[in-house]
Amino acid sequence: MSQLLDRINTPSDIKSLNMDELRQLCAEIRSYMVEVCSDNPGHLASSLGAVELIVGVHYVYDTPDDKFVIDVGHQGYAHKILTGRREEFRTLREKGGISGFPNMKESKWDAFGVGHSSTSISAALGYAEAARILGNGAKSVALIGDGALTGGLAYEAMNNAGVSKSDLLILLNDNNQSIDKAVGGVHKHLLHITTSESYNSLKNRAWDIIGDNCFRGFLQRWIRSLKSWIVKSRGGDLFEAIGLRYFGPIDGNDIEQVVLTLKKLRELKGPRVLHCITTKGKGYAPAEKDPMIWHAPGRFDPATGERKVSKYPVPRYQDVFGEVLCDLAEKNPDVIGITPAMSSGCGMVEFSKRFPSRFFDVGIEEEHAVTFSAGLAAAGLHPFCNIYSSFSQRAYDQIVHDVALQSLPVVLCFDRAGLVGEDGATHNGAFDMAAYRSIPNCIIAVPSNELELKDMMYSALKNPTGPYIIRYPRGLAEGVEFRTADYSLLPLGQSVCLRRGHKVAVVALGHCVNRAMEASASFPDAVGVYDFRFLKPIDTSRLDEIAESYETVLTIEDGSIKGGLYGAVCEYMESKGYGIKVQGIGIPDEFIFQAAQGEQRAYCGMDKEGIESFLKKLI
Repeated sequence: MSQLLDRINTPSDIKSLNMDELRQLCAEIRSYMVEVCSDNPGHLASSLGAVELIVGVHYVYDTPDDKFVIDVGHQGYAHKILTGRREEFRTLREKGGISGFPNMKESKWDAFGVGHSSTSISAALGYAEAARILGNGAKSVALIGDGALTGGLAYEAMNNAGVSKSDLLILLNDNNQSIDKAVGGVHKHLLHITTSESYNSLKNRAWDIIGDNCFRGFLQRWIRSLKSWIVKSRGGDLFEAIGLRYFGPIDGNDIEQVVLTLKKLRELKGPRVLHCITTKGKGYAPAEKDPMIWHAPGRFDPATGERKVSKYPVPRYQDVFGEVLCDLAEKNPDVIGITPAMSSGCGMVEFSKRFPSRFFDVGIEEEHAVTFSAGLAAAGLHPFCNIYSSFSQRAYDQIVHDVALQSLPVVLCFDRAGLVGEDGATHNGAFDMAAYRSIPNCIIAVPSNELELKDMMYSALKNPTGPYIIRYPRGLAEGVEFRTADYSLLPLGQSVCLRRGHKVAVVALGHCVNRAMEASASFPDAVGVYDFRFLKPIDTSRLDEIAESYETVLTIEDGSIKGGLYGAVCEYMESKGYGIKVQGIGIPDEFIFQAAQGEQRAYCGMDKEGIESFLKKLI
């Protein structure tokens, strides 16, 4: 039973606590996180590491009047628990429950909605400038991790903040970890300044000499001052050079140090950075030992830390992609793999081990990943750039300007396309087909199973122009054998008839093809089913055939109903003057709530039952 946490309903409830009570509160928050996440999986390790920072901000600042913006949201669970959602935290990421990320519609303490990386400084700067203009005296704090700091948007914001001289505090949560291993010059810089030989040598000698006595407290305070000086002298001026005052590093898991430092910095003016060293997974031994695995561990036994690892009856699409990419690279030395900080999520870990010289994890830099791939393609290589569908939105300009405009043969593999489940609206890959269908030179391929994914990757490798976009969903594939099958070159823009009918023609893409086949079995001879494979170029010959043979077309897609397959079919039928009726199933014109992936698909009517019900109305 929590002695303190059960009494905390809002941040104001913690302001009367003393330091010992704050330490106890932090411990109770961690225990509660572990308890809840053991049965209701979420992003655990990052949140465990950020507890003291979040408690400290709510203790020192007057939220929600003062604005606290948390980057990405992976580290924000303590914030949810402290801001009136302690019991609702048990419904995290569930249908009808609270979001896994800060959400302005959910709570007045969620100053800004997040889910994608590197946005916090920009948003918090907006709040800071608004406070200046309005004269309301509100403070503004941004919490950002070292991984998110590699994102270009963070640097644009810091550059602007330095010029503006706004009253903004940036808390840099430096845990030397990201979802995958942090990469790049910035990460190396942060690691360097916190492992300075001169600082650590002096500290170790001092500790050996003085031991553990009453003078040690004084020395610790002096060392912290020395640390700040060394950091600045050895590269801490990275921040100061663009107009940000730099402080730290401090121990971000020492609540007393966090609170005392925040109290001092709260009264300072101008843009400033507080560098906080934390331990990802702090307070839970298994998570501290392997923070990468425990970033999102799934279900586990909280007492033992034993993870309840799922055994998949069929491969996941990300694993199929990884296997095929390795095989293609084995056969072709020009195949290159690129990912923006998602090597494990997109199935490229094995590729990185087998072909290290041809693997590039560029960090949280989707824009750079695309243009970098364009450069590789221009040099005659064959880049496969894997980006989560929702994150590809960040690289829209690069896809248009740097790849499509120059017809460069970059293969863009969009993992997590369509509805993704518990991560909800920020992560649903709903808009890629609608976004990229309008771009000249774009090819958009959508596999209905793992064998089609394999063949599309092979076909993309053989295609001389691009971009060649292959989108596929999160989760399990269909169980179709692909490893022993020979590669097949898929004719560009050619569909496949799976079942003929006479009344309703189902035109589908991706996994929806399989659900359409299941649903159509209830309507023998009446319903035809077509796996269109390509949204662009679309199979116009097949559409001509369908218009002449059926009364109605039903399009089904795991993407926005506006602008995707439904739009493409309607446009073509109208342009040819066909009188055939066109209906569509897809993601409606709304942001879809967090829920299990199957629940989301059922809500949109793209599961077997939903399609069957729609067909009944048409027949």
